[in-house]
Amino acid sequence: MEKVRIAKDSVELPMEVRKEYLQNGYQLLQKYTKDSTYLKNLSQISIGGYRLKDSLFYRKVYKELSSRALESENYMILGEANWDMASFLKSYRVIDSSYYYHQLAYQSFDNLPTSSSSKYLKARMLYGMAQAQNDLKDYLGAESNTTKAIKIFDGLDDNQQLYGCYTLLGSIQSGLKNEEKALEYYQKAGKYLKSLKNDGFKWINKNNIALTYLRKEDYKSAIEAYEQLFKETKFKQQRPELYGKALVSHTYSRFKLGENSEELNQKYLEAINLYKEIDRTEDMGRAKQYLAELFVAQGKRDSGILLAREVNQFAQETQNNDRRLEVLKFLTQIDSKRAVAYSTAYYNLSEQIKEEERATRDKFARVRLETDQIIEENEVLSRQKQIWIGVTLGLLLFGIALFTIISQRISNNRLKFQQKQQESNQEIYNLMLAQQGKFEEGKKLEQKRISEELHDGVLGQMLGIRLVLSGLNEMTDEKSVEQRGELIEKLRETEEEIRTISHELNNASYQKIHNFIVSLEDMIDSIGASSGINCSFTYDSLLEWDSLEGDIKINAYRIVQESLQNCVKHAQCKNASVNFECEDNLLKLSIKDDGRGFDINKGKRGIGLRNIISRVKKVNGTLDIESKKGEGTTIKVNIPMNYAKQTEILEDLGAKQTAKA
Repeated sequence: MEKVRIAKDSVELPMEVRKEYLQNGYQLLQKYTKDSTYLKNLSQISIGGYRLKDSLFYRKVYKELSSRALESENYMILGEANWDMASFLKSYRVIDSSYYYHQLAYQSFDNLPTSSSSKYLKARMLYGMAQAQNDLKDYLGAESNTTKAIKIFDGLDDNQQLYGCYTLLGSIQSGLKNEEKALEYYQKAGKYLKSLKNDGFKWINKNNIALTYLRKEDYKSAIEAYEQLFKETKFKQQRPELYGKALVSHTYSRFKLGENSEELNQKYLEAINLYKEIDRTEDMGRAKQYLAELFVAQGKRDSGILLAREVNQFAQETQNNDRRLEVLKFLTQIDSKRAVAYSTAYYNLSEQIKEEERATRDKFARVRLETDQIIEENEVLSRQKQIWIGVTLGLLLFGIALFTIISQRISNNRLKFQQKQQESNQEIYNLMLAQQGKFEEGKKLEQKRISEELHDGVLGQMLGIRLVLSGLNEMTDEKSVEQRGELIEKLRETEEEIRTISHELNNASYQKIHNFIVSLEDMIDSIGASSGINCSFTYDSLLEWDSLEGDIKINAYRIVQESLQNCVKHAQCKNASVNFECEDNLLKLSIKDDGRGFDINKGKRGIGLRNIISRVKKVNGTLDIESKKGEGTTIKVNIPMNYAKQTEILEDLGAKQTAKA
């Protein structure tokens, strides 16, 4: 994307070269995967097209960018794209469309999480909408949006934006011919400039205040304000267009106070020549109109009429209706021969402007309604059509209602079936655990019985045999002695072996047999083997898990089972771990995976998650789910200890049994 950066920022390159670089960057980008990185790069290309004023290319990129941003719900990029389009259209004076895209940008930023940044962006869009409304003389709408923006900027302590908003309010009030209020807003805007080191803003503010005095016909105050502005040493050099406006207004204020010397002519000509130098021909009309008024006051009526006609012609060509209205009114007063024609033109233009203003207000209303998808029906339907529409809607609603009822019944029956199935599964599992418990209990009893039989029966008999043989061993023949010695040794070995078996069997009868844990291990191993997920299981070996109440065991079992099934169905994980432990009078179990995770706030809760929540409630437990996209999921469940008991460990059991024997 180096070419894109060069195209955007390298002002020393020819414009055509920069445009070519930008288009090459766009073509290269098309080869990449359409992911978030693609969207960011496309946004940079869009900004480049906007800066280079390449209208066709910029509109093409904007269309793709806005579509992909909306599809991926990237409201930041979507809002910025609409903001750029609004600024682009404003530069071409397509004000109504600029308002429309400012509003789209506002709605995009409104979808962002609430923060100081998102609030700032929304306020900027409100300000942009208000500027467009002010330009098209929708003053009430402009005032409403500016006030909303001020409330936000005031909470953000953004003095620069507050200066802009109060300046705009001053312009709005001036458009409403409320110069006193306009002056109040301009002065309030000036207070926010004290913390800003920006001479340009200060000069604009002073000019606005002076111009308001002029419009109030307080010419003395206007002259004083302009003279204060002219004392700024860098004013003329850095802001020549504003200096020209101030020079014209200052000269006109002097004229209105009764001065009509040749010096005033020179001031107007100075301003006109300045506008020519900086190519600001659109500002010449005002200076020439005031010069025409001065000519008439100096007795140069013919020169004044000719100059006023020139201003009228130029205003008509540039569609500057406000200037044309003023000069037509002036011509009506000074050119008696054509006064009727000028008066008629003035009246027609005034009516045209009023009609355009009404059309503009209507257009803004339509834009707001269409953007908010509130489209009212304007056509008047005949009675017959209304009846047919009513019948059609009635049948449609009846069909929807019937479909909804049937679907609801099917859904209810399915839920009832699932509930019964879960109850049956729970009952089966409880029976399974009970049966397995009885089996283990019988096994322990049998082990103990065998141990006692071996110890008390077989060993006693063999001890007697050994004693008899020991007595017979007193026979003196060598062969008998040798044979009996061998038999006695074998009996002793057998006795020792049986004693060992007896101890082992008796010891086993006291060991913990975790039927619940075994069931969990079997289930976890089964899910891991069938799904290919590496499942691990750890638990607190100090806890007598089989002493848990039945509700705890079945619900814990089902929570683990449901969680692992979610791992298989949705998580796309490679590893999953299950952990049972006891801490702070709580039984804690956690199921963790390294899968793709999900957004907890936006994710829909399926029946599996609802079942987990329901089972946790049944045992008065608490549930905590931690998950982020791409970072896996952890489910933590805490169960109060009053649902279980913990036993002491039998220490040195083998040694104690040996000592008893």
